Amino acid sequence: MDKAGIGALLVGILLCVLGGYAIWAFLPEVIAAVKGLVGIVVLLIGLMLIIFGILIIKD
Repeated sequence: MDKAGIGALLVGILLCVLGGYAIWAFLPEVIAAVKGLVGIVVLLIGLMLIIFGILIIKD
């Protein structure tokens, strides 16, 4: 491995550790954010199904 690869590996490991610590420290906020993101995804899937249904009905 070259120096850039080792540096990227070390930075990646450090960021994973810091990210894991941040998730653990702010767990209630992370859960609320995930619930919100799930709601947004469900809303978008519903809108796509509505549009798809309208397009099928028109045929």
